[in-house]
This record gives sequence, C-alpha cells and structure tokens, in this order.
Amino acid sequence: MATVDLTKDTFDATVGGGDLVLIDFWASWCGPCRSFAPVYSRVSERHPDVVFAKVDTEAEPELAAAFDITSIPTLMIVREGVVLFGQPGALPEAALEDLVSQARALDMDEVRRELASRSA
Repeated sequence: MATVDLTKDTFDATVGGGDLVLIDFWASWCGPCRSFAPVYSRVSERHPDVVFAKVDTEAEPELAAAFDITSIPTLMIVREGVVLFGQPGALPEAALEDLVSQARALDMDEVRRELASRSA
C-alpha cells in the first residue's frame, strides 16, 4: 500500500478508526527525512493492512504543533485511537518492521486497562 498524506482535514478520519496507523512527520528540506522515506515506503508495501501516513510539517504546522513535534523525522504509531509509540529519528528497516510487529501483537484491551489505571 502506498503511503497517504495526512492533513488537518483528513487526520481524524484516518487515525480515529480501528486501524493500525504509522505516521511519519517529515519535511522536504530534512536530509534524514529524505533518507528514511524509501525505508518507510518499502515497509509499507509489505503491510497492506496497515495505514502508512505522512505529515508534511511545513504544510501542516497545526498537526505538528498538536503533537509537539520538535524534531523530524518523528514516527508515531496509533492503534484504535491510542498513541502507542512516538519517537524522533530515522529508523533502519529491520527496526521499523519490528515496531510494526510489536504494535500488531499488543492486546489493546490490556493497553486500555493500563491507561485507565494510570489516570485513576
């Protein structure tokens, strides 16, 4: 599956569902972002059931600000509306594959219980 571009208008519809969504916050002037882009694209092709999205922080500064993106590239993983992972830096392909596997394997009922116990 090709990556999808997220905007403030499409963000909620894309991320708010039950899908596993990876989000790459990037900018065209960023060298590490350009280096990470082909890795992100190759991994997306191997996981057609996962949404691989990209947010151009220059075109969508409101989204970048909403998630306190201060360094790019930043990768975020959201599943069933819950942010599971967020970290700046370009990842090697094997590490990105591992993150996708870990996110798939999580028991989301357990994640929600853990979140609820933290906020209680």
